[in-house]
Amino acid sequence: MLTVAEALDRAQMLCDAATKAGADAADALYYCNAATSVSMRLGALEDVERSEGQDISLRVFVGQRSASVSTADMDAGELAKLVERCVAMAREAPEDRYAGLAPEELLFKGPAPDFDLDDGSEADPQALREAALGVEEAARAVPGVTNSEGGSASHSRTRFALATSHGFAGGYGSSGHSVSASVIAGEGAAMQRDYGWHSAHHLSDLESIEAIGARAGTRAVARLNPGKAPVGKVPILFDPRVSGGIIGHLLAAIAGPAVARGTSFLLGKETQPLFDSGIVIRDDPHRPRGLRSRAFDGEGLPTAARDIVTGGKITGWLLDTASAKQLGLAPTGHASRGGGAAGVTASNLHLAAGTVSPESLMADIQDGVYVTELIGQGVNPVTGDYSRGASGFLIQGGRIAGPIAEFTIASNLVDMFAALVPANDLAFRHAVNAPTLRIDGMTVASS
Repeated sequence: MLTVAEALDRAQMLCDAATKAGADAADALYYCNAATSVSMRLGALEDVERSEGQDISLRVFVGQRSASVSTADMDAGELAKLVERCVAMAREAPEDRYAGLAPEELLFKGPAPDFDLDDGSEADPQALREAALGVEEAARAVPGVTNSEGGSASHSRTRFALATSHGFAGGYGSSGHSVSASVIAGEGAAMQRDYGWHSAHHLSDLESIEAIGARAGTRAVARLNPGKAPVGKVPILFDPRVSGGIIGHLLAAIAGPAVARGTSFLLGKETQPLFDSGIVIRDDPHRPRGLRSRAFDGEGLPTAARDIVTGGKITGWLLDTASAKQLGLAPTGHASRGGGAAGVTASNLHLAAGTVSPESLMADIQDGVYVTELIGQGVNPVTGDYSRGASGFLIQGGRIAGPIAEFTIASNLVDMFAALVPANDLAFRHAVNAPTLRIDGMTVASS
C-alpha cells in the first residue's frame, strides 16, 4: 500500500505524462484497501482472510473525446504504457460535448481538514479472533438461539488520492473496524435467522461485542412463530435499520445523471412540497469520524454541508460536472469516482429526528405493521412505484405484538414522502441514518 504522498506522486506523474502525450486534460485516481477478517462458527475458527487491492485509474480528454484505463501494476514502465494506450483510445472515442474536468475555478484549494478518519491501528489477527468469538458467544447465549452462522471481525485501511492536470491534488486515508454475528433460533421448518453488526473508523467508537451479539440473538428469537400480516391499507412503522432506505430512494431520484437522462420520478416536482414542512434531510461531509466524510469530491471540488430537503422541498439536484453541463447548472461537489466516469453520491446523510418517541408514534394504531427487514428491489425509479417483500411485527392496540412474515408493502414514493413522520430515536451508526418512521396509507398484502 502506498502512502498518500506516494499515491499523489504517481497520480500526478500520470497526468503530466498524459498531457505530454497529447491529451488536452487528464485526471488520475489511486485507491487501495487492505483488509484482514476472521470468522468463527460454533466456537471454532472458520476463516482467516487477508486481502490487499490497489488500483490506479487514468482518464484523459482529447478535445471532447475521452477514455479511461486502470491497472493494479505500479511499475513505472507499465504506467507509461497505460498512458500511451489511454491517449490512443481517447483519439478514437466518440465525441461527448459534456465530457471534461471540473471547472478549474471551482476546485478545492488549500490543505484538507482532518476529519479524524484514521486511528492509526494495525490489524491484530488474535484480537480479531477474540472479537469474532466473543460476539458469537454473546449471540448464542440468548435463550432460544439454537445454531449459528458465525461471528466475524475485520480491520481495514484505505488510501485515496486524486490529481488532475489543471491543478488539483489531494488524498486521505482511513481505518475501519467491523464486528457482526448471525444466528438461528428455533428448529426445523420453524427456524428464524437474524443478525447484528456495527462498523466505525475508530475501534473506540465500535459498539461492544456483547451488545452486538445480544442484539443478533434477541432479534432471531423474537421472529419465532410468525403470523400473518393484516391485509389492506394500514399504518406502517419502519425500524431504524431499514428506514434509511427511504432516503436512499430519494437520493437516486435527485442524482444528476438520472435527472439528465429523464429517468427520475421527481422530474417536474423539484419546486413542489414533497414532505411535511418540518422534515429536514441533511448531507454532512465534514462530520468528524463520519463513515463517508471527505473534504473534496471525486472530481476535486470542495464539499459542504447541505440540507437536501428543508421546508418540505428538495433544495436541488446532486450534480457532477457532466450532469451539471447537461442541465445547464453548476456542479455541487457530489461526484464519486471509480475507475471511469464520475457518478454522484452523498456523504454522511441523515433525516432529522422528530419530537415523539416510537411508542408515542404507534400509540393510536389499532392494526398496523412494524417493518424490520425488507426483501427485493421492487422500486421503479421512473414512476416511483414501490413494492417490497417484508417481515417484522404486528402492531395491535398501539403496541408491538407478535412477529409476522411473508408479506409485501406497496405504495408510491411521492405518497410515502408526503405521509412520512419521524420519531425521536435518531442514532448516528451508519453512513445513512434515519429514526423510526411512520407512513400511513401503504398497502399490505400476503406474499
